[in-house]
Amino acid sequence: MTKTSQRLSPFAQHPHEPSTENSVKSDSRSYRWLATLILFLGFTAAAHGQQYYDVDCSGANPDDYPTISSALANVTGPGAYILVTGTCTENVTVNNALNLSIGAWWGQTANLTGSISVYASEGVLLYGLNVTNPSGNGFTITSSRAVILESCNSNSNQLLGLNAEALSEVSVVGPSSFDHNGTGGMNINTGAILEINDWQGPTDISNNQGPGVWLSAGSLFNTLGTTTILNNSGPPNLSNPEGTFGIIVLGAGKAQIGTCYGPNLIQGNEAGGIFLQENSELSLWNCGQPYQSYVLSNGPVGISAGLGSQVTLYEDAQISGHTGSGIELYGKSQLNINGNNLVSENGTRGNPRSAGIVVDGNSEAYLRGGQITSNQGPGILALVNSSADFSGTTFTGNSRGIISCDSSAYMASDLAIGLGNSSAGIDCRTPHNLGNRHGFSFALAIPDSTALKSKVAQYRKMASGKPH
Repeated sequence: MTKTSQRLSPFAQHPHEPSTENSVKSDSRSYRWLATLILFLGFTAAAHGQQYYDVDCSGANPDDYPTISSALANVTGPGAYILVTGTCTENVTVNNALNLSIGAWWGQTANLTGSISVYASEGVLLYGLNVTNPSGNGFTITSSRAVILESCNSNSNQLLGLNAEALSEVSVVGPSSFDHNGTGGMNINTGAILEINDWQGPTDISNNQGPGVWLSAGSLFNTLGTTTILNNSGPPNLSNPEGTFGIIVLGAGKAQIGTCYGPNLIQGNEAGGIFLQENSELSLWNCGQPYQSYVLSNGPVGISAGLGSQVTLYEDAQISGHTGSGIELYGKSQLNINGNNLVSENGTRGNPRSAGIVVDGNSEAYLRGGQITSNQGPGILALVNSSADFSGTTFTGNSRGIISCDSSAYMASDLAIGLGNSSAGIDCRTPHNLGNRHGFSFALAIPDSTALKSKVAQYRKMASGKPH
């Protein structure tokens, strides 16, 4: 019973034809024989690099492998395609693989009850797989590079939808979802990089019992748009007494949220939208497209940054609808707002810390442009040796005016210099007239997706219709 086949080059010999080597005439010169042999070996190697392994987990086709794992055990080298139909019940482990593709036929899906783990591999593409694991994570990627999850869903797992760790590099290509998981949607740790590159469709990370995205230890989370992170919740703990956030960034992690392919929405997460600590960084940035990132109605705070962390809003982000503040900074953290961003309708009447932006504990807010409007409390509340430096910013409709400071905080602005003018909505000291540095703002570079799109196009070509 043959369970593998190879798509041969049109120039390679058919396996049932006489060999090219034997067809060379006896009176040919030796260099022609040698050239023919080289071509034969080269094309045979190319054909060998495109092995196909059919898996039918329903058992309807006895000529196909019954499981993904049994097909994997017979892969002989790089460049293999494992094409799956039916519902598989197994834990799949990919170890030390090179240029391996596992997935449904193009345009279809295959179900897996269990997990997929990729270790120490490079160039692994997973396509059209719907994974649910009743006893662990859906996907685990460890010490691997150039791993692509295309049109995959990892929902209702006992633990995480996806765990990427140990310097792994992972690309998620939508449409995809990581929803209703027991401890969180995505965990990105120990220097791993995860990019959501959704030129084909959106990615949803919602309704998890735990954060939508958690990253730490120098890891990077990057989305280029059409990502939704909604309604993630979880039991309170010591670090998050009110539950969990949509995104949690710790340990010098970096989160970059761009709008190249469409808008992003972070909404309805129990304890807040985005939480940063421990020298971490967050950028909400615009790719030059007419889209926005929205952080809306996430409990008490939209963005909370502390302990040396940095937040940048570069064009077209909206932070609205929170019961405390739109953005809060504390513990020597910084906020940089450039361009047309909106912080509006945050706060609750009677809450003394309600504001559009709270700058606390030796922190700094640097605003060039933007709108701070219709918040309960001041547009900016500055406390405990903190400062606000703003120019070209519009403040309207905030119930306690433009800015309010305690006795240790300062402002530098394009407003009139003085010790405060409460009648104009300014209750803050200006220490000197040397503020308002013009500064510079540099947009993040849009990643080059050429290689990723080429890999996806190759899979589409190879998995469209039975090749054998």
